[in-house]
Amino acid sequence: MTAMKQFVIRAAARDNAEWCASMSRSHGLAGEFGLQAWAVPSGPPLYYPDAVTLVPETDAAALVDRIDTSAPGACVKDSFADLDLTGAGFKVLFDAQWIHRPASAPTISPDLAWDVVSGPDMLRAWALAWDGGGGNADLFRPELLDDPATSVLVGHSADGLVAAGAVVSRNDLVVGISNVFAVEGGADRAWPVVLDAVHRLFPTLAVVGYEHGADLDAAVRHGFKAVGPLRVWLHG
Repeated sequence: MTAMKQFVIRAAARDNAEWCASMSRSHGLAGEFGLQAWAVPSGPPLYYPDAVTLVPETDAAALVDRIDTSAPGACVKDSFADLDLTGAGFKVLFDAQWIHRPASAPTISPDLAWDVVSGPDMLRAWALAWDGGGGNADLFRPELLDDPATSVLVGHSADGLVAAGAVVSRNDLVVGISNVFAVEGGADRAWPVVLDAVHRLFPTLAVVGYEHGADLDAAVRHGFKAVGPLRVWLHG
């Protein structure tokens, strides 16, 4: 792996950990950053990890000691896919790729107008569209809007309804994108409006995230490159 890719992955991992920390804070949970990993001691929000590694070759035993493995579903985001947590009772949930895109406008013009979610009612409409009837829209709480490093992007159709969206988590090095969705048309409809918004809001920052499967293929079609693997481990 080149030094540049290593730098990008470290920046992406840090940004993703900061996003996980923001989501946890919105649920009243205080995580902690260490030299090797961020971790929350117990009960992170649904779909979110108990820990995210920040550097290669993290001390696995010390990492596991920082989280509650007695709770069902404890998981670790292994940002460099270099840990072996099987001895601690974990199994691989999925593998994915970090993605990177230089700062630039989208290659395909969006067909949706975009905005930044600015209040609880708007966030609720966004979350219901993101959830698609799954019953988990309450995951995104109004407290999330108090974080100055987090922006929730919404793409509106001509009738004013939520048609697409994503979450932006920003630091000094990169803009991280997560929770990309479109009500119709999948990620290929969402990415143009998301990238247009990010380019206008943060024109000098590269864009990072992680995807796998068909969503990774879609990201590549919109100018991203896969730069290295990550792995998510599930306990039990």
